[in-house]
Amino acid sequence: MDTTHPEFGAIAKVVASVERAQQSEDVEAFVGLFREDAIWTTGGGRRLLGRAEIEAFTKQVLPGGMAGLRCTLEVAHVLFIRPDVAAVKVRQIYTSTTGDPSESEGEGTPLFVMSKEDGRWRLAACQNTGVA
Repeated sequence: MDTTHPEFGAIAKVVASVERAQQSEDVEAFVGLFREDAIWTTGGGRRLLGRAEIEAFTKQVLPGGMAGLRCTLEVAHVLFIRPDVAAVKVRQIYTSTTGDPSESEGEGTPLFVMSKEDGRWRLAACQNTGVA
């Protein structure tokens, strides 16, 4: 993975923002990272189309959803499809608040497709998948 790519840092900041929004259960901050027409498939396989659906779902599951958990996200790989479009593989690790691995949540391997618009990277299409 080329961490020296000029856009790598900006993309890593978006991933860090997703982590912060989840940890703080900040629905507004989380939803604000998506394009208006974004698509997202949740870890449970639910397909969400557009920011409004993503927001409605997130309002149901995020508040209280991180109780007793800590979720860390790290960029595992970035594929620049075009200078303004990137596919980003993320390593998602759930632990208890004391750092013990969470057996119920396990580890995830989300794929974030991001697009750069008006100088800002946004989530365009995301698939959240558990590690088998």
